[in-house]
Amino acid sequence: MKEQELVEKIVKSLVKDQDAISVKTFEGNEEEAPTIEVLVKEEDMGRVIGKGGKTAHAIRTLVQACSAINNHKYVKVNFDKF
Repeated sequence: MKEQELVEKIVKSLVKDQDAISVKTFEGNEEEAPTIEVLVKEEDMGRVIGKGGKTAHAIRTLVQACSAINNHKYVKVNFDKF
């Protein structure tokens, strides 16, 4: 499973409006890591970040594990609202 697909599946399970999320990957150059940008509605932001950032941290950990299995380098995951 690709990292972007994993993030999208996890975030869709957390938010109320599953159609109102956007998950895009921006490839970095040789020195920069790729970035997965997750956009959710403002009212769903708390669910995605979690108390003390625990949910966001867990998502990032799962993405890093998936990336390591696929022999990729470090991947950044950013969460934002629209």
